[in-house]
Amino acid sequence: MVTVEDVRRLAATFPRSSEHLIRDRVKFRVGAIVYLAFSRDETLMGFAFPKEERAALVAAEPETFLLPPESDMRFNWVVARMAVLDPEEMRELVVEAWRMVVPKKVHAAYLAGSR
Repeated sequence: MVTVEDVRRLAATFPRSSEHLIRDRVKFRVGAIVYLAFSRDETLMGFAFPKEERAALVAAEPETFLLPPESDMRFNWVVARMAVLDPEEMRELVVEAWRMVVPKKVHAAYLAGSR
């Protein structure tokens, strides 16, 4: 099982990423763009994800992923159950969510520095 603290440690390594507490929910942003958000009880993690791919992701792993609430369907967003995620899968999802909201050169520099 993955915790918010596991995600926090990873997100802290990303350039331009910042953590915020908004309406009792932990969220991670780049500028004004939220790329990760946790439910108040920290059992669900919403994250940036391409709209055109989310239905396939949810259909392939419905025990892990679910669609966002109707009000958030207009965004590039999907939700994961924290209890089901393993650390490697969490890392991949979080890195890709962050990548979606930063300039390509920032992501490239991060990758070059992490090798």
